[in-house]
Amino acid sequence: MSNEVLHPAAPHHLPSFITAPGDADVVMIGVGIFLIATVVGVGNLYLHLHTLPERMAHRTHKLQFEIVAVLGLLALFTHNHLFWVIGLFLAMVDLPDFIMPLRRIAGSVEKMAGGPAEPDPIETPPQTAGHAAGTTSNAAKSEAQGHA
Repeated sequence: MSNEVLHPAAPHHLPSFITAPGDADVVMIGVGIFLIATVVGVGNLYLHLHTLPERMAHRTHKLQFEIVAVLGLLALFTHNHLFWVIGLFLAMVDLPDFIMPLRRIAGSVEKMAGGPAEPDPIETPPQTAGHAAGTTSNAAKSEAQGHA
């Protein structure tokens, strides 16, 4: 800055962040970039923290995961933090499986009644026809060799 540009009422020593007319304000540009990066970073951190209960419940039962996800959405849209806290506690608790014993009881009662029972999804699936036929022929071969 030259002295002839300065106003007579201005002090002779100006801080370095004050620019001359028409020059780019480097400090303002730097603060703007820092502000945008901070807003994006804090927003990312907030959303990461907000989805914490949902990520914790992802390894649990489907119904529990869906309830936690709905509570997370309610907390996001209503700004009511109680929904988020309830979702976090629900994600931490491992709920027992009440449905599977009831399905087994229903399948056993249906077997006792003589109807076709539903296959249990936990049990191993029945063998394929080709594999079962190969097992039968091997058993038949060993039985034939035993009688010969």
